[in-house]
Formats: sequence, structure tokens, C-alpha cells
Amino acid sequence: MERRGRQQKDALKIHLLNFDRTHGIHYDPRMQLTLYTDYSLRALLYIGRTPDRLVTISEIADFYGVSRNHMVKVIHHLGSIGYLTTIRGKAGGVRLARPAGEIRISEVVQATEPHMDLQECFNPHTNTCPLTGDCRLKGVLYQARAAFMGVLAGQTLADLLPPSLEP
Repeated sequence: MERRGRQQKDALKIHLLNFDRTHGIHYDPRMQLTLYTDYSLRALLYIGRTPDRLVTISEIADFYGVSRNHMVKVIHHLGSIGYLTTIRGKAGGVRLARPAGEIRISEVVQATEPHMDLQECFNPHTNTCPLTGDCRLKGVLYQARAAFMGVLAGQTLADLLPPSLEP
């Protein structure tokens, strides 16, 4: 019983450490892409798998079991930034605007993530950490983020498609 109480107390400490009292923002310590980016990548993967035809938004949403309204926003954004060609109308749909081999995964992530702040200190507008001037953790986390994005920069949409669909 004592162990469980200690675990709960430790969990509360971690929760409080990730709460910025000045701005009332809770920071989730996990490195995780937003659902918006996830849906964007999923949409591109689905569309990339069907290069010979137009794909509907409902088809993509149904395939992944996600809200059609969310997928509409994702597809609209991907079209507005040049990843998709959208065709309106009864026989309309979407397709890739350029070859899958020219779509870098890192660029999609950068275009769809609101920020890549791993900790509050990455954002000078929300940073309240008193160690900012001499903290070495921030540099390590910058390197980790750069490595993460470096791996994604080495991958194109074509790299993530089944071998039978590669150009």
C-alpha cells in the first residue's frame, strides 16, 4: 500500500513539474506528433497507394476510421500547400500534386506541426525556466530534435509505400 501511495505522489510531482504556472499551460513530456500531422501523413500514404485514380475524402476517413470533418481540413491544407491536387464535383477527389518521391516526410511534418517545442524553454514567449542561461539540457534536446527531423528528411513518401508502388 505504501508503494502505491509513493507512486501516486511521484506521478503528481511529475505532473506539477510539467505545469507552467505563469501561463496555465500543462506540458506533456512525451515527444509526440499532433493528430493533425498524423492524419496528414496517413492521408498522403493512402493517396500515394492509389496513384491511378482520384480518392475521395470520405474514402480516406472511412479507411482510417476518423472524422470526415477533420479529414476535410487536412486535405484542404495539404492542397493549399502543394501536396495534393483537389478536384471538385461529383466525379472529383484528390491525388498527389507531385511524385511521391518528391514529398519529403520532414517537410510534411514541418508544414503540419504547430511547433516542435520539446520543452517550454524552446519557446521564448512561454519560457519560465530560471536555468535558461546556463542549462545544457536545451542543447541536448535541440540535437535530439535535429536528429529526429534528419531521419524524416531522409525519407520520402515513396520510401513509405509498398514496394509494388515505388516509382
